[in-house]
Amino acid sequence: MRPNARRTTLADIARAAGVSVATVSKVVNGRGDVAPHTRVRVQELLHQHDYLAPVFRHTEAVENPTIEVQFQGGLKSYVAETLEGIVDSAAASGASVVVSKASSAPHWARDLVSAGRRAVIAVTSVYTAAHLGELARSGLPLVVLDPLHLPDSRVNSVGATNFAGGLSATRHLLSLGHRRVAYLGGPAMAVCNQARMHGYRAAMEAEGARVPDGYVRPGEFTYETGLLGATALLDLDEPPTAVFAGNDEIALGVIETARARGLRVPEDLSVVGFDDTSLAQMSSPPLTTVRQPLREMGAAALRTALRLANGEKAESHHIELATELVVRASTAPPREGTPAHG
Repeated sequence: MRPNARRTTLADIARAAGVSVATVSKVVNGRGDVAPHTRVRVQELLHQHDYLAPVFRHTEAVENPTIEVQFQGGLKSYVAETLEGIVDSAAASGASVVVSKASSAPHWARDLVSAGRRAVIAVTSVYTAAHLGELARSGLPLVVLDPLHLPDSRVNSVGATNFAGGLSATRHLLSLGHRRVAYLGGPAMAVCNQARMHGYRAAMEAEGARVPDGYVRPGEFTYETGLLGATALLDLDEPPTAVFAGNDEIALGVIETARARGLRVPEDLSVVGFDDTSLAQMSSPPLTTVRQPLREMGAAALRTALRLANGEKAESHHIELATELVVRASTAPPREGTPAHG
């Protein structure tokens, strides 16, 4: 068998492995009734000969496609709520979903093809050019949900109006009378973080409110960033009276730092989050935040993945759903003569 002589068939793989075509088909479709050593041998030959299952050549649609959903890090509230939207939409569409951690193992995309996957949805994952190349070689369509980084602008993606969300969060604080408003965000180069921060700056500039040095602090989208970032902000000679946090987890860290210092939220410090996950409602006090339609975003990503898997064009290269400010109990006007929070 010469890999590049012609398109490799199941019969070619079967002959090389010394098994039946039915056995090879079982491996390609992810069936479990194949001996482990046989499965490994067949998968090695599939990789060696760049076998691509016909369904990934986009020649026909299938009735019950399977979509791989990958994420990085822990299964946090944001990811869990997004997955709910993906799974619910898949159930309504007759599709199946397999959830996994993002992988950089050799031939990871080819393994997904062999297991019968038809497309990949990446949830807040950092995909490199190497990842995209592997997917392209395997023929797997990719949809990125709320991308942290975009190595290729041609990648299909689903997100929210992050700039508008940052603008509305900051305008809310300004409308309450705050002028010392800080932004505590996620990774400096993350696309969503930059948009939220630019919305914050646009609102501050439009109001003529000064942004002192140290008032904009990048970090990670974690509770720990809220703890440490709030400590640094409250140690400033002129600390903020309000903090716009890049997500709900950061906001909860800010509230905890304030509590540990004997400060009351919102009487001494107002806090706004972003996402409106279940954490926002369980917060004490309940968190004012910018709602991202997480379940709707997941559903949109699933619909896009199914269209691409069937060889159709996506409705839009980038889908952006609207954000909405949800006012709860963590924001209030600043107290007159608010003291420094040292």
